[in-house]
Amino acid sequence: MKQLYIIRHGETRFNKSHLMQGRGINASLNDTGCTQAEAISIYLKDKPVSKIVTSSLKRAKESAEPLCRLFNVKPEAYTELDEMDFGDLEGKSFDEVKSDLVHLHESWSSGKLEISPENGETPIQVYKRANLKVEEILKLSDDECIVFMLHGRLIRILLSEWLGLGLKNMHQIEHQNGAINKLVWTESGFEAVDLNVTSHLLL
Repeated sequence: MKQLYIIRHGETRFNKSHLMQGRGINASLNDTGCTQAEAISIYLKDKPVSKIVTSSLKRAKESAEPLCRLFNVKPEAYTELDEMDFGDLEGKSFDEVKSDLVHLHESWSSGKLEISPENGETPIQVYKRANLKVEEILKLSDDECIVFMLHGRLIRILLSEWLGLGLKNMHQIEHQNGAINKLVWTESGFEAVDLNVTSHLLL
């Protein structure tokens, strides 16, 4: 059995300004995001963390830096764990692409998971690339407590499948920047322990 902490990265200016931020946007954390990253490390300081995994994007790597210093662990970064590619929607305001987002939400919620943003990825594509990498890490690693510093949409996609909700119900997975999800993994699958923990962000 392995303990997993699946964490959403800290805030960036794109998050704060309500701009679309996917695989094609490589933003750094803002001041709030840096504070959230420190709060995450304080929350996990007594946990037996021995491996820290991130996406290849700066906001995930930077969010993991306080944890890496605390546990003296070198992070492992993988492109397979990058956020969903939102294609032509990247960098645009939520208001500007509202109709596109409504269309995607309705399509995915009705099970049309082959639908993607223009020039972007489908939920199925994201799940396949990310889940394959996570399972590879878990099966090849002897570490029993692993942190994954990831992204909002990616976390929704992974957790909805891992916890048996199905991709079409991914929007039932709540999250915010810096939120922590604790799961346990065995060869038979994943089980949720705590979801969307944010108490550390209120300190």
